[in-house]
Amino acid sequence: MDVKNLITFIHVAEKNSFTKAARALGYSQSTVSFQIKQLETELNAQLFERINHTIALTKRGRDVLKYAHQISKLTQELEYRMQEDREVAGHFRLAVPDSLCDSLLEEGFADFRSRYPGITLKIIATGTEEMFRLINHNEADAILTLDNHIYDTEYVIVREEQVGMHFVAASGHPLCRPGKISVRELVQEPFVLTEKGMSYRRLMDERLAAMSLEIQPVLEVGSTRLLCSLAEQGVGLSYLPDYVTAKSVKEGKLAYIEVQDFDVEIWKQLLYHRDKWVSPPMESVIAYCIRREFGERTDGCDNAGDSCQLGISR
Repeated sequence: MDVKNLITFIHVAEKNSFTKAARALGYSQSTVSFQIKQLETELNAQLFERINHTIALTKRGRDVLKYAHQISKLTQELEYRMQEDREVAGHFRLAVPDSLCDSLLEEGFADFRSRYPGITLKIIATGTEEMFRLINHNEADAILTLDNHIYDTEYVIVREEQVGMHFVAASGHPLCRPGKISVRELVQEPFVLTEKGMSYRRLMDERLAAMSLEIQPVLEVGSTRLLCSLAEQGVGLSYLPDYVTAKSVKEGKLAYIEVQDFDVEIWKQLLYHRDKWVSPPMESVIAYCIRREFGERTDGCDNAGDSCQLGISR
């Protein structure tokens, strides 16, 4: 059995398209069709249902996909290990919410680049739903979410932690008073918020909707740093993670607003697909993400190939 045919099969299954798989692999569509037909003949099984220009995996196809991923992972690892004294190099795609970009890259990335000059990193700032589409279609290697708690056996959770959230206002605002205020009083104020539908903003809106309430912000923007600054200036209240606002609160520029009966559980999670081979470059980037976003040392993982301290399963 030709491993190339299995790789093509994985691409077609991930992208649900012969055309998109051909484009990704640099093949003609006829080559992809031939390879899939050859694989089906070798296995004596139909792998895809083809209906009205759409395709879907058959039950046998889903079974074969599990084995194909295992073979692909072992093949990639074997090829990498056979290249002695190879520099840790490769391209890594990480999907994250806008609000985590600053904390992830602002400090420490220059040191990471000096340690691993052969690794290039693409940050894809997007919403949670799109993150999972990307990881399921192998268009992202890992995702860093800021949303409700996600658990699915399709994914490996490398690290996770609950994140504190507060409504905030400029210090001295009338709502920054002892005791809790009502949600109805809160929503009468002007707000500056991240974009609608994005992670914790979506969860906040859903909680308000359950109470038949809504906030119409005067400004929506993805930058949490800007939102924090605007809130400090009194432009409007905001709803932000504590790791964004803690410094301003400590300095007396912002204050937390305690709200009655308004609890939204937000989790930060670093995940990758269970079928993904964790290459040495991927290990290095994940170790960096753990240090930056979860405040953990990853001693023993600075040398690529050592996954014992990361909790990564191969």
